[in-house]
Amino acid sequence: MTEGLSLRERKKIQTRRTLWKTAVELFLERGYDQVSVAEVALAAEVSKMTVFNYMSSKEDLVLGPMQEHIGDAARSVRDRRPGESAVAAFRRAFVAALNARDASVGMSDDPYVLQVRRLIQETPALLVRAHEYVRHAQMLLAEELAAAAEGPDAELAPVVAAQLMSVRYAVHEYNHRRLLAGESAEEVLPGALDLAERAFTLVERGLGDFGSLPAGAEKPRAEAPRAE
Repeated sequence: MTEGLSLRERKKIQTRRTLWKTAVELFLERGYDQVSVAEVALAAEVSKMTVFNYMSSKEDLVLGPMQEHIGDAARSVRDRRPGESAVAAFRRAFVAALNARDASVGMSDDPYVLQVRRLIQETPALLVRAHEYVRHAQMLLAEELAAAAEGPDAELAPVVAAQLMSVRYAVHEYNHRRLLAGESAEEVLPGALDLAERAFTLVERGLGDFGSLPAGAEKPRAEAPRAE
C-alpha cells in the first residue's frame, strides 16, 4: 500500500516493481544465467547504476519481494498483544497470513508467482540467496525474542527462533509442493492450516514425547542388507 507516502517514496516503489517485473520476465524467457544486469537495465529503460541503487545484487532482482518480508517474523513478536506470549503471537500472525493467501507464506496460486518460485528452485544462485534471507529473518527473530525474555531465558532465544522458523519454512514448502503440482490455494489451505496448528502445538509443548513408542512396543529393526 502506498497511501500516505510522499511522491518520491511512491516513485521509488514503482521503480522497484518495474525492475522486478522486467527482470523476472527476461529470466523466465531466456534463463537467469543468460541475462545480464545491463540487459535488465536496458529493458527497464534505466541505467545499470540505477539498478544497483535499488538492488544490491542480481539475485535481488528476483528476490526483492522476499527481502521486503525479512522482518515479518520479528515484527509479529514485537507487536504482540498485552499478555500474549511470543510463540502465540508468531502463530497468530502466520495463520493470518495463510488465511490471507499471502505469497510470503507460500499460499499464492497466482501463475506468475508460481513461475517465479520454479525459477528460484531451478537456479542455485537464487536458492543460496533465498536461504540467506531465511537466516537473516531468523536472526532478527532471535534478537526480538531475546529482548522479550528475562534472565537465562534470553540465551534460549536462538533455539526458539530456530524452532518457530522451521515451522514457517516447513508449511511454506508444503504449500508450494502442492501448488506447483497444480492444486489451488483453496484446496491447499485446509491442509496447511492443520499442519501449522499441529506443528505450533508441538513447539509449544516443547516436543515432549514426540517420536516415543507406545508402552510395550518394540523399536522397528532396520532390515539387514541382502547378500547378493
